[in-house]
Amino acid sequence: MVRLSDLHPEEGERMEQIAAQLPRVQAGEWITPKRVADSRIALITTSGIHRRSDPPFRPGISEYRLLPDDLDPAELVMTHVSANFDRTAFQQDPNVMLPLERLHELVEAGEVGSASRWHYAFMGAVPNVALLEAVGMEVGELLARDGVDAAVLLPV
Repeated sequence: MVRLSDLHPEEGERMEQIAAQLPRVQAGEWITPKRVADSRIALITTSGIHRRSDPPFRPGISEYRLLPDDLDPAELVMTHVSANFDRTAFQQDPNVMLPLERLHELVEAGEVGSASRWHYAFMGAVPNVALLEAVGMEVGELLARDGVDAAVLLPV
């Protein structure tokens, strides 16, 4: 992800204007979470990765793909439309976009309680964030049904 200060000044200003128009989320009531060592964790990536058998992501559409916890990383492909990042790291190690192996290592070491049965992939670059509300609620319900205590968001 590029910093606004690294963009051409006009592009940085345009991005700041877009950000100023985004809806503000009010702070919710504070809750005391479970210890991570007792928690079930899910991974949520915006990298546009999915299984080869899944349909590719489409630009500007709010959709997600289910990724099973026992996924073979060789099944992953990326159909993110952004040309603003280098895909080389993903091709060398899918854990860059979806660190399933690292999560499993933390579970094995007892630092994380368990991994969710399902993880989720979105494609970033959805210009109308209001479109994400319905699928966000849907994924939230799926996470709750799976007993997930916390999710790690992996923005790309």
